[in-house]
Amino acid sequence: MKLLVINGPNLNLLGRRESTHYGTLTLTDINTKLIEKADGRAEMEFFQSNHEGAIIDRIQQASGFDGIILNAGAYTHTSIAIRDALLTVKIPFVEVHLSNVYAREDFRHKSYLSDIAKGVVAGFGWMSYILALESFLSESK
Repeated sequence: MKLLVINGPNLNLLGRRESTHYGTLTLTDINTKLIEKADGRAEMEFFQSNHEGAIIDRIQQASGFDGIILNAGAYTHTSIAIRDALLTVKIPFVEVHLSNVYAREDFRHKSYLSDIAKGVVAGFGWMSYILALESFLSESK
């Protein structure tokens, strides 16, 4: 199984931004935990960008991947373009959020991605990524 993990804007600042919402682990820490949890059952590639167009380009180049774990950050709530890219490539994806977006500001309650996602995991901190990974691994058994 081959998985692409995409992280959007400001996630490169994990570990030093709003730890009450996002925890204290860095993005590198989370990626390491994903590799450890996969334990050779999945090959993973990691991508992070603060730029919407770069995220769209990476999604469009995702041919050959079996799934995408996507934390689009704030673009979750604003980007029809990322939605269109996901619809075009037809690769199953899980939408991931570190925080419980429904316990936060109203504008975070709307996702342009959730209705086309394989699933949504929110509010479990870095474990949200692990749960998304498990959803793909359990299908490959």
